[in-house]
Amino acid sequence: MFNAILIDRKDDRTIARLCDVDDGALPEGNVTLKVDYSTMNYKDGLLIASDVPLIAAFPMVPGIDIAGVVEQSDDPRWAAGDKVVLNGYGLGERHWGGLAQRARVAGDWLVRLPDTFTTRQAAAIGTAGYTAMLCVLRLEQHGVRPGDGDILVTGASGGVGSIAISLLSKLGYKVVASTGRPQEANYLRALGAVDLIDRATLAEAGAPLQSERWAAAIDTAGSHTLVNVIAGIRYGGIVAATGLAQGIDLPATMYPFILRNVTLSGVDSVMQPIPVREEAWSRLAKDLDITKLETMVEEIGLADVIERAPRLLAGQIRGRTVVDVNRT
Repeated sequence: MFNAILIDRKDDRTIARLCDVDDGALPEGNVTLKVDYSTMNYKDGLLIASDVPLIAAFPMVPGIDIAGVVEQSDDPRWAAGDKVVLNGYGLGERHWGGLAQRARVAGDWLVRLPDTFTTRQAAAIGTAGYTAMLCVLRLEQHGVRPGDGDILVTGASGGVGSIAISLLSKLGYKVVASTGRPQEANYLRALGAVDLIDRATLAEAGAPLQSERWAAAIDTAGSHTLVNVIAGIRYGGIVAATGLAQGIDLPATMYPFILRNVTLSGVDSVMQPIPVREEAWSRLAKDLDITKLETMVEEIGLADVIERAPRLLAGQIRGRTVVDVNRT
């Protein structure tokens, strides 16, 4: 038996609860993991605290991040004792995820944890940090370099935004943070932001072309925020878009793309191939300031997860929430 958050459906509603689960209920997979830590991400909040139709089959264990140790493996690439990290691949939607003390997964999904990180640090980075690194890589691949101009990060107080600011700052970029929480100004400046703007200035419909303000941007909001960001990118710049916190719509025009040669580049973290994941984690081991990472982290136990979900959806949680699944 092991402890897990289990989501089930009853009377046309999803219900999440902390319960004991029999080992025999673990899903198919060729590697069994002892989970040390998981996390709370926006998608986890949606799965736990709303009725969004994302879950393919019930019951479901949420948790899109797993950091832990291999217990048993039928995959020759993995042996008992290996420290691994797993992000995405439909965890919590199509396959049981990390908010449990044990997991059974496909060996094809695993990344060997860099020696630089403990499993707790790997969870603190999680999908948010791995996605932030993918976005930074996308800017680099486009040719954006330190000294080219300001880099805007929206949703700056969230997990992706916080780690993106830390990474970009360490790499020498000048970062502007967009946030709706002015009380977090000191936190964001400590991460490396050199300037802050109120997210309200980007959240409403604006002109299709605006003053050229940023060399590039990382956006986690979508909707009008993303449209305004695109409209303010300098000629030849790029926006790495990886979120929809404001909405899934994109009420934009073609003007920035055909008049300013702006690139809008979507960044997915769920189904990236293993070589891309390994590159991202290798760069995180090199470029992420662990001291700054710790300032973003709040740790909770498995029993605290369900209460945390609505607050996460309401934008009341700063940085990263690490879940010690062995503390209930």
